[in-house]
Formats: sequence, C-alpha cells, structure tokens
Amino acid sequence: MAQEIIKHIHRVNALRDLANQLGIMPTIHRLQQWQCERLLVTHDDLAQQKRYQKAMAFFVEELYGPKDFSQRDADLVRVIPKLAKVLPDKAMMAMGDALSLNALSFDLDMAMAQYLQTHFTDAPINRDSYALAYREVARMEDRTHQIDIISHLGDQLADVIKVRGIGMLISLSRRPAKLAGLLALHEFLERGFDAFKALGDVQSFIEPVLVREKAIMHALLSDELTLPEGNPLPVV
Repeated sequence: MAQEIIKHIHRVNALRDLANQLGIMPTIHRLQQWQCERLLVTHDDLAQQKRYQKAMAFFVEELYGPKDFSQRDADLVRVIPKLAKVLPDKAMMAMGDALSLNALSFDLDMAMAQYLQTHFTDAPINRDSYALAYREVARMEDRTHQIDIISHLGDQLADVIKVRGIGMLISLSRRPAKLAGLLALHEFLERGFDAFKALGDVQSFIEPVLVREKAIMHALLSDELTLPEGNPLPVV
C-alpha cells in the first residue's frame, strides 16, 4: 500500500509539472474553484447540516479544491513506510483512496482546463462552458472510477473512525509531527479523522453525494443532452 500511495503522489506531481509547462495551471485553479462552488450548491442541504459540515469541507478543500498539496505530498513520500507500520490497514487504504482520487481528479481537471483555455481563454468559467468542456473530455470510464473511489473511501473512513485508539494516536502525534517538519501531513490526517468522526453514520453523507454525482455525470454525457437548455448543472 505504501508504494501505491507514493505512485499516486508521483503521478500528480508529474501532471502538475506538465500543467505548469503548458501554462494552464491558473485555468486549472479556476476550474477547481468553480467545481468546489458547484459541489456546495448541489449538496447544499448536506452542507447546511452541522454534522455534515466538516466532512463536506474536507472533501471540497482537501480533495477537490485549488489548495497547494505539495508540502503534504512531500511529507508523505518521506514517512509513508513508517506510517504503514503504525497506522491500521484501513487508515492506509483510506489514505490510498484519497490520494488516488486526488491524482485522477487532477488528470481530468487538466484535460478540461486545456479545452477551456483554448475555447474560452480568460473567460470566467460558468455552467455552460463547464458542460461543454466536460462533454468534450468525456472519459466516462474514468468518471465512473472517480465516483467508485469516493464510495470506497467512504467505506474505509467508516471503518477507520471505529478503530480503538486511532483518535488518540493522531492527537498524540501532533507535536512529534511538528518537530519533524510534518505538520502539513498531520493536519490533513487530523482534519480527515475529525470530519468523519463527527458524522457518526458515514454512509448517510456519502450515499446522497454518490447518487447526485452519478446522475449529473450520466446527464452531462448523455447522447440526448441538448445544451444549453438541458444543462443539469446548477447556477453557481
């Protein structure tokens, strides 16, 4: 699992380097910001419920947003073999899912950003330009896999929060992590644990998200879709 996690990190780092070389990183950031806002609109009923707010923020900010994850990823590459010895297997699998999702999402975002930069240079992203880029890139298999990863990640996190002593382990490791220059990584783990611990029933949050995201994906990629009239995306 440690090697799989490192592979995901190397993949996204290579994609970031390529995006910088192509000059499309600003467009990727604008796209990611729009997607975060769209997710919050689509799942507003969940975002407004107190027990779901931390989980929604974690997904939006730590997995989809335009945040710079380079320090966290560098920390992971340094210590992942040691983490594998102390963290439960479920926690390692959850981390693997999170980083796999991050890499695949960046890959898809990069493809969409290339289309947007070519056809909507410097124009604000909106539901119509996003839908056109989404359909142009398509990649139904990858989009489906992206949703499947979220589903699996939800299952892993539901198990992780039940592991006896995991919360204390994360809490006690904060000071050593800071002293070792690993605070970015520790905060990622801490926020993820706190967010899903607050849920209680993880599936009550994950399932509605999956159902809606699948519906949007199928609608956007349908051969019968007519744009802009049939655009299933909300106004952001």
